[in-house]
Amino acid sequence: MANTRVISPEELAAQRPFTKRIREYYEYLCPSGTPLACVRTYGCQQNVSDSERIKGMLAEMGFGFTESPDEADLILFNTCAVREHAEDRVFGNVGALKNLKRRKPHLMIVLCGCMVQQEHIAQRFYKSYPFVNLIFGTHVLYRFPELLCGVIEEQKRRVAIPNEDGNIAEGIPVHRDGSFKAWLPIMNGCNNFCTYCIVPYVRGRERSRDPEAVLQEARELVAAGYKEITLLGQNVNSYGKGEAHGVDFPELLRRINAIEGDFLIRFMTSHPKDATKELFDTIASCEKVSRHFHLPFQSGSNRILKEMNRCYTRESYLELIRYARSVMPDISFTSDVIVGFPGETREDFEQTLSLIEEVGFVSLFTFIYSPREGTPAAVMPDPISAEEKVKWFQEMTALQESLSAKRTASMVGKTVKALIETATDTFLEARLSDNIIVRVQGDPSLLGRHAMVNITEAKSWILIGEIESVL
Repeated sequence: MANTRVISPEELAAQRPFTKRIREYYEYLCPSGTPLACVRTYGCQQNVSDSERIKGMLAEMGFGFTESPDEADLILFNTCAVREHAEDRVFGNVGALKNLKRRKPHLMIVLCGCMVQQEHIAQRFYKSYPFVNLIFGTHVLYRFPELLCGVIEEQKRRVAIPNEDGNIAEGIPVHRDGSFKAWLPIMNGCNNFCTYCIVPYVRGRERSRDPEAVLQEARELVAAGYKEITLLGQNVNSYGKGEAHGVDFPELLRRINAIEGDFLIRFMTSHPKDATKELFDTIASCEKVSRHFHLPFQSGSNRILKEMNRCYTRESYLELIRYARSVMPDISFTSDVIVGFPGETREDFEQTLSLIEEVGFVSLFTFIYSPREGTPAAVMPDPISAEEKVKWFQEMTALQESLSAKRTASMVGKTVKALIETATDTFLEARLSDNIIVRVQGDPSLLGRHAMVNITEAKSWILIGEIESVL
């Protein structure tokens, strides 16, 4: 595990006195009730998982939770640096807290995550937002109690964004947001350095959790009744590379699949350069692994893929798709696509459109290129106008909508297994193994249950169905 430091049990235990002192402080500050924390998460599922660990530490400090900033004694923003829009939202939302802080001087405002791991961003917050109490980066999450305690006791603002490759910290408490779907991080960081991406700079280099630690957490989730477990990593396909234990991602899937219980395994995100035939063979042989695969291709042009430093070609990507379908005819694919990468031409964009048509994705996560300071792409010539990029983006989304409509129409008349995930005043929403949403009528008490659903109608992005039986 080169350049990776494993946080020892003794180091984690050293946080307990800080947790105790914070609890005692808020018992004094809020003698008539429980202090409340409002945690807002931006960005990817990895950030959501990190926030669950932050909430776990806050719960041990004695906090309850609220969705209302006005009710909170502590507000924490876990930030994202992947796109400019996400950063702009954070700046705006933090700025809006100035008057609240004036009315509630005891209010603690905390910023953490990928966005503030960037030195220039952290300094902007520190200088321009003096009402922010604590700023800490991705590599010191486990030290949150110590950092917060220092701010409280010293009555001084603090910034902690060490420049290091990261660590592995086991044993941080977790306060999970859901009762039947769970995030399970298996690794962190990234070694790929795609030219448009800030993640390796803010998350550090790849480091994998020990397989036994992952398996133990998976067993605990199954024993607690979770029906869906999503394995997380910036590039799950490279799990275990260079590790002495010799467990790679396919083997990890096989071991989790062998855990007794009725649950579904999902994972994200995969990199095409590390997706192998063995991985698809493993998915085909594991009855608990979802037949949905999120495989970002970003561009259909080999020239642009090379400029992006993606380390695969259009041809090799399509070969992966063909092989996967040869061993799993029912597999579905979703993907990420960037429109308007610096230097992209109309011809490059049309190659992206043709790849989308050839694969037939269930859905796409589509983005107009957003320059990230500190990445190679941010200084590349970019002659295509923003207006043209928007037109391309609209053309691509229209194409995907038509393909999605064909896919959902082909499902009408089938009976499929689905996990009921959400409830509104008028319907329930369930998710199929291949990641398509189906709306059904039913009682909210069915949340978290599997059901067999007959598909009766198709929309562009979702299905309409009727519950035949609850499992």
